[in-house]
Amino acid sequence: MKKTHETGKTLVGYARVSSVGQSLRVQLDKLAHCDKVFQDKKSGSSDKRAGLAACLEYVREGDTLVVTRLDRLARSTLHLCRIADELEDKKVALQVLDQNIDTNDATGRLLFNMLGAIAQFETEIRAERQMDGIRKAKERGVGFGRRKKLTDKQRQELQRRRRDGELIKVLMRDYGLSKASVYRYLGNSGDDL
Repeated sequence: MKKTHETGKTLVGYARVSSVGQSLRVQLDKLAHCDKVFQDKKSGSSDKRAGLAACLEYVREGDTLVVTRLDRLARSTLHLCRIADELEDKKVALQVLDQNIDTNDATGRLLFNMLGAIAQFETEIRAERQMDGIRKAKERGVGFGRRKKLTDKQRQELQRRRRDGELIKVLMRDYGLSKASVYRYLGNSGDDL
């Protein structure tokens, strides 16, 4: 049975560290006031965080999810927005201790939404810069993608040897290619390899 604080709300904590060798102790100490604490020892980019999934399943209307920092909860802005939407749908508040965010009040909701908007803006700016960099590099003639393993001369030789009846497995061995690569070299002019 869930315990509740004087507000009648259950405080549910969530703690995460990126690797098994790291300690959850600091976070768990800060979450000691919570009625129940879920935890994970996995990378934030990992899709399989059983503790977070169980935590989000556990919380109910009126509860408050408590974390020490936003980056302990979500792996990206998009992930944070999804979690925030799920919490909002369940009418569960979010409290972030180290960043002084509490969506139980208007100021906390405003701050949380502003942080989310700023993070999204930064993501979009970073993507724009990356696209600009790629465009400029292409203008300078920088090639992207995997380099061709065979030169045009080698490709022509491979095609000639196959026409002469050479086995695919011999071509694979001689050119250090996979079967799929040999067939790609045989099947086209090599312009898109």
